[in-house]
Amino acid sequence: CRTIRSHFGSRKVPSYRPHLNPAMSPSTSSSGTGKAQARFLGSAVAGVCELLLFHPIDTIAKRLMNNKGNVHMSNLSEVIFQDTKSGSNAAKYRSLFPGLGYGAAYKVTQRIYKWGGQPYVRDMMKNAGVTNKTMQNGLAGSMIGIGEVVLLPLDVLKIKMQTNAEYRKLSLSQIMKQEGLANLYKGWQWTMARNAPGSFYLFGANAFVQQYVFRLEDSKKATWIQNTVSSTAGSVASVVGTAPLDVVKTRIQSGSYGTTSGVLICGNILKEEGVGAFFKGIVPKTLTVGPKLIFSFTVAQSLIAYFEQRF
Repeated sequence: CRTIRSHFGSRKVPSYRPHLNPAMSPSTSSSGTGKAQARFLGSAVAGVCELLLFHPIDTIAKRLMNNKGNVHMSNLSEVIFQDTKSGSNAAKYRSLFPGLGYGAAYKVTQRIYKWGGQPYVRDMMKNAGVTNKTMQNGLAGSMIGIGEVVLLPLDVLKIKMQTNAEYRKLSLSQIMKQEGLANLYKGWQWTMARNAPGSFYLFGANAFVQQYVFRLEDSKKATWIQNTVSSTAGSVASVVGTAPLDVVKTRIQSGSYGTTSGVLICGNILKEEGVGAFFKGIVPKTLTVGPKLIFSFTVAQSLIAYFEQRF
């Protein structure tokens, strides 16, 4: 026995270590799951915060865009507060919250889809051979924006509640019976026409600033200030660039123009109100919708990057 031990004792027995395929590695799998969770959670939190802070402002912008005539100081209160124009300040404030339930369903779902989904399409653009980061982000945003039309009924219901007092008296079942699902997709062509360039400007300008102004190789390393600045550029470009299409879309979906087509609405605007009407409400919209987009986009980018490091 001593002989055997002395013979083998000086030798090291090699340990067996099975080869692991990196694709099957648990850490890689959890990383992919963590990335999805980070994008979902970051986008959802951004959507909820945006809704709570900006729904009244969104209502004001929608009512200004839906108004046919010129807006002056003499009729501003009537346009914004509608039938509560002579009410108390509390009543006026409450009047800016119609369609909050539809807004919640739409906004949170939209932000999860948009903020969380765009990075996946961007990665597809990169794998398809698109090398420029601005184009990767812009094209991915445009595709995501077009697909957003699926959520249109929720947006239409929100707009009807915000702009048309008649619909506030109806329940969801009554609206569905009266309108039908097809009518809730009314203006889908104009929505897609607005979303495609709007989302391109939003994501493209954001990526442009991060890449060429801040010289960031990895957008996840952007600071809160850098995200805010790049989001501001993207949001302003998106709001201003799509203003004419947004005016037509809002009027179609408000229910105040009956069955009038978008083309006819364009013609009537040119004939009765002039070219400037296509940019009606552009200043308050930029000052209101702009910060809403800036806030939501900044929060989403920052939280997604934060959660990706934690999950």
